[in-house]
Amino acid sequence: MPLWTCETCGAQFPDSGKPPTSCPICEDERQYVNWKGQTFLARETLAERHRLVWRDDLGLKGIALEPSFAIGQRALLVGDGAGWVMWDCIPLATSEAVAHVRSLGGLTAIAISHPHYYGALADWSEAFGGVPVYLHADDRRWVTRPHPSIVHWSGDQHRISDDVMLLHTGGHFAGATMLHHARGADGKGALLTGDIAQVTMDRRFVSFMYSYPNYMPLNAAAVRRIAAAVEPLAFDRIYGAWWGRNIASGAKTAFALSVERYIAAIA
Repeated sequence: MPLWTCETCGAQFPDSGKPPTSCPICEDERQYVNWKGQTFLARETLAERHRLVWRDDLGLKGIALEPSFAIGQRALLVGDGAGWVMWDCIPLATSEAVAHVRSLGGLTAIAISHPHYYGALADWSEAFGGVPVYLHADDRRWVTRPHPSIVHWSGDQHRISDDVMLLHTGGHFAGATMLHHARGADGKGALLTGDIAQVTMDRRFVSFMYSYPNYMPLNAAAVRRIAAAVEPLAFDRIYGAWWGRNIASGAKTAFALSVERYIAAIA
């Protein structure tokens, strides 16, 4: 029986003779149901219609579907000293893409910022022997394809290695997470934010939203909590959620100024 993928958010669902009747991630007020109605693709059909492409994204290897699918998410590979951590996930894992990652040294873990990027997390984990998939426990309810590789971590921080640490910030989702790469940006530190803190189009600031497609801003208290979680970290670069949406340098100062600007705008 096929595995099913939501066409709107890219979340994968368990194998079944028929597609699911709904996607809880899309029915949530932060997302939306496709205007043509809730639709799903079998994994094989998705692979026929799309291919995976690699691209350098400010020094990190990234991978995404082409043509763009769901919300256009891409995954990044972050070195942890022993191999690679996949940051955020995409809705498809092909044998060619898996072989390429294996040639680079393979995955040691997968870490995902929030439910809009869960994608085909189980497929990617299984391809590398069941490597752990780190999801914050506060977002446990949003998992659409339960899998034994999922580690529901809790608390404010979770260290994957000496170089890679997950940071619970909340905000966009209760379990919203960022990744801090201590050796990133030539040793100055990098923060991978997904769209928990979204890099703006001018790539000079970040901004914050509860829902992007439905234009629901995040409240000031939530933004201050994010800022407090990030403040102790050293980082000079921010990697956002989509290709090229990064702040190449001076990112910690840009983050602090962004918090001030945002709170002033919604006051």
